[in-house]
Amino acid sequence: MLEGKHALVTGGGTGIGLAIARALADKGATVTITGRRAGPLQEAATDRIFPLVMDVTDEAAVVDGIATAVAARGPVQVCVPNAGIAEGRALLKTDMEFWRRMMATNLDGAFLTIRESLKSMTTTDWGRVIAVSSIAGLRGLKGAPTYSASKHAMIGLIRALSADYASKPYTFNALCPAYVDTDIITRNTESIMARTGLPEDEARRLMTDLNPHGRLIHPAEVAEAALWLCSPLSDSVNGQAIQISGGEI
Repeated sequence: MLEGKHALVTGGGTGIGLAIARALADKGATVTITGRRAGPLQEAATDRIFPLVMDVTDEAAVVDGIATAVAARGPVQVCVPNAGIAEGRALLKTDMEFWRRMMATNLDGAFLTIRESLKSMTTTDWGRVIAVSSIAGLRGLKGAPTYSASKHAMIGLIRALSADYASKPYTFNALCPAYVDTDIITRNTESIMARTGLPEDEARRLMTDLNPHGRLIHPAEVAEAALWLCSPLSDSVNGQAIQISGGEI
């Protein structure tokens, strides 16, 4: 389905990003995966998945990195701004450093990735932008106002771009998963254990139980949604925030 297409996935060395990269490659795409750490990117590399060390908070790195990927593998026709950080902190304990770090990665990084990818995408006759937001982009996540704001803003960006390019052969959508079984869950579990003294299984269950279906979402479930948005019959799906959340409303 994606033979001959070049896809770019930020945060593609682990978790949701890696699952999406592998799914796209399985359908024939040539995939550039980016991240700040060379190790996970190299481990994920295959004959269809190519690593690129790139920090999405650094404008020059994004401009140069995506230009390098385009020169090597052609126009970006599937752009997946996935790189992000998820961390909760009460508003009265939130300083500007924490706020800016979250926004720089989750929002500025998505903006830069999409902007630079569109420079080549718009020279082609087909393209998909699939941003990985969160259920926190659709409702306020208790204890995480900064994270929620960054993910809401990402969806606003996607909806505006879908309007700007509505008559063009490019679509812009966001995926909004609830709690997914990734390294973020592992880190959050450790944080909860440190704060509360709960054993690991109970700390993990605090997040698992927030998904209405009572289990963590598998990264492959998010990847399948991304593939659907790349399918030939998804042309009329544009400007949407698609929940993958086990029934969260």
